Amino acid sequence: MKQGFRGFLCIFLVFITAGCADFRTVTIEEWPTESVALSEDLAELYRDVSGTSKVVSAIDGYADIWIRTPKRKEHLYGTVQLERSNDMRIIVSAGVVGWPVADMLFRPDSLFVHDMLNNRALQGTSHPDNLEKILGLKVGYEFLSDVLAGVVTVDEPVQAIERVYEGAGKVSYAVNVEGGKKELLVNPLTRNIEGILFFDSRGRKQVEVHFKKFSPFVLDGKKVNLPGEIDVMMFNPRLDGAGKHELVIVYDERVVNPADLDIQFNLPENVKVIDLDRVVQLPWM
Repeated sequence: MKQGFRGFLCIFLVFITAGCADFRTVTIEEWPTESVALSEDLAELYRDVSGTSKVVSAIDGYADIWIRTPKRKEHLYGTVQLERSNDMRIIVSAGVVGWPVADMLFRPDSLFVHDMLNNRALQGTSHPDNLEKILGLKVGYEFLSDVLAGVVTVDEPVQAIERVYEGAGKVSYAVNVEGGKKELLVNPLTRNIEGILFFDSRGRKQVEVHFKKFSPFVLDGKKVNLPGEIDVMMFNPRLDGAGKHELVIVYDERVVNPADLDIQFNLPENVKVIDLDRVVQLPWM
């Protein structure tokens, strides 16, 4: 099994040197710190931005993807096909020649990866542990789907807001959620969600996401601004005390809610199958 994963890592190592010169890293913005009362205007702003994600159902695009962990620094290229709450496919290419090296299918309950370089198939449940084995990022399917779509699912009502902060022309909402808290960064002028923080039940920061370079789209008769760049930083206490994993996604082009999106994924015959649920060692660690 260890040999199989070492071979799979080649997906993220081939032709990497060609993309190192322009390597992108996450940039973090300051969050508002002045506590203010939850006024009716601020409550209405929260309700408005909460409904934005519901009009984005699918994405078909092409993106540059940078992944950085304490032990890896990779620049990949990916074709992204996404039906939210359904199938999500990423075809990974590497280097300036753009050779496809991996075909990945993620579903709410399962995932499949074709390692083209080594003619192997990796499959297992769509558990955060398994996504970490593939991407180096311990995330759930819904979060990965939101990040790739460039939207945030906000299901919590106004009553779940614990505190509100203002500063530098931005508003942030601290919202109670199961198992911890999340904080939304909102631009009240554009009514865009520009960031999100996740904290565990002990108040430790787990994930920080920033959305940037917005472009307008008209979806279901409603104008929606979607980010062209998504920056993700994850904090993993198992690595170097508080090791950081970074993900930067920059869309070169995309179609939102395409009418003819057809996600097709087929594993070829005669490939070696590796069960991710039975493998403990994480190749990115």
